[in-house]
Amino acid sequence: MDGQLRHMLRDDDVNHDEQKQIIALGLKFRENRFYKRPFEGPQGVAVLFDKPSTRTRSSFSIGVAELGGYPLVIDKSGSQLGRGEPVADTARVLTRMAYGIVWRTFGQERVEEMAKYATVPVVNALTDQFHPCQVLADFMTIAQFRGGVDALAGQTIAYLGDAANNMANSYLLAGATAGMNVRIAGPYGYLPEQSIVDDAKRIAAENGGSILVTTDPREAVEGADCVFTDTWVSMGEEAEYEKRSKPFWDYQVNDELMKLAKPDALFQHCLPAYRGKEVTASVIDGPQSVVWDEAENRLHAQKALLTWLTGQLRGDESLLA
Repeated sequence: MDGQLRHMLRDDDVNHDEQKQIIALGLKFRENRFYKRPFEGPQGVAVLFDKPSTRTRSSFSIGVAELGGYPLVIDKSGSQLGRGEPVADTARVLTRMAYGIVWRTFGQERVEEMAKYATVPVVNALTDQFHPCQVLADFMTIAQFRGGVDALAGQTIAYLGDAANNMANSYLLAGATAGMNVRIAGPYGYLPEQSIVDDAKRIAAENGGSILVTTDPREAVEGADCVFTDTWVSMGEEAEYEKRSKPFWDYQVNDELMKLAKPDALFQHCLPAYRGKEVTASVIDGPQSVVWDEAENRLHAQKALLTWLTGQLRGDESLLA
């Protein structure tokens, strides 16, 4: 067992082989939800929410319990963090009680500061910059439908819509780590930061993948193995939907656009979805959509990540056999 303290703060916190191990472990948990129980005791895992959540709250709460642990779920209104306590102070306290810390918050610097002072694994359950747990589940879904983790390298994935958001950033870094051909399409003014694109290109070169950032949705989708999108309006911006959505209508995933992808291309959406906006009902409710498997896989992928972060099965080559 590797006892080195590891965190999952952004998608490139793991390398190619480590990512494959986590996803392969997630497939094991999908077959047997009680495959491993690293928090037997029960040991407590702090699950903090500064933002509302359905899938993240459900999957981590149920997941920690199925791993044999106790999920201590704390909302912003019920924590001193919500009243301005320094992140470092919270980290110093929780790290003496919990066996892991999961946090859904705003700025990436917050989870990074938590990890700086914690002596237990810290997991980014979503920040404004990255959503690594979602993308682990998304890639696990591709592996599920494509015959396993060895099929991930070489897959061409296309993400359309707001390409300046956390999902686009995570697809760039995680896809590059997996050795995928990652295509990101969004309108001018809504493209990823160049520093993240540069990181992704460097990682992709190491793993045999490629990176394309474009404003042309058709270029992104042409021949793709999997098509992704996300809501055009982030949490807290709903009142500005009409104004915010105007640049994105050309990036709606509809039947016409899906016909440009491979005939067996998968469609995924991290949810919540707004039918008739970023995706048509005919696509998300159609035969190529795997969004419900994708949502379920949040549970399995996160259990795999937590198990791996504890040091159990880290580096276990039998997972990839």
